[in-house]
Amino acid sequence: MTVTEAVDRRISIRAFRNEPVSPALVREILQAAARAPSGGNLQPWRVYALAGEPLAALKAKAAAVMGAGGEAPEYDVYPPNLWDPFRTRRFQCGEDLYATIDIPRDNRAGRLAQLAQNINLFGAPVGLFFTLDRKLGPPQWSDVGMYMQTVMLLAVERGLDTCAQEFWARLPKTVAAAVDLPDDHMLFSGMALGYRDETHPINSLRTRREAVEDFAEMRGF
Repeated sequence: MTVTEAVDRRISIRAFRNEPVSPALVREILQAAARAPSGGNLQPWRVYALAGEPLAALKAKAAAVMGAGGEAPEYDVYPPNLWDPFRTRRFQCGEDLYATIDIPRDNRAGRLAQLAQNINLFGAPVGLFFTLDRKLGPPQWSDVGMYMQTVMLLAVERGLDTCAQEFWARLPKTVAAAVDLPDDHMLFSGMALGYRDETHPINSLRTRREAVEDFAEMRGF
């Protein structure tokens, strides 16, 4: 598989098969991804991989916490009062997603139930949780993001799929307790890892992308 093919195949999978992923394969991906770019070679990422009983316990606790009102989020995933074109893109993504599973806008209960599937990692057998030292800044957040992207592409190369989940930033204390996260570290994102359910309609979604002319300028060519 070429890098181009991996980039094209990678999408956010929201329905996984109940098929385990070998720990050796997870370790292999995490190790290979460590070649991701890192400013000054700080390698700021710290990763916790959960499966089996530890993951089941986290999901149960997370469901209970969210049912009781949730926690203060670690950070705002989106800026408040999101503006265009970002607001429209996010809105369209949501509409396209719910259309795949026939949940109309006025079905608030259905949409909330689908949102809650984040807690279940959409049925994935492995949950990855990416953290970094709180004293680090935006450049190191960028490094963690590049590490995550590398994990996702390496997963695709090996026949696996993923869904990056900043949703877990809503449950920082719950995740921290589950993985014994040091106080000086913060949760950045979760990620579901497993084998996609090819038959589930929600996995037919391919989010829209702008043409290169809309976001890039080429000068001096």
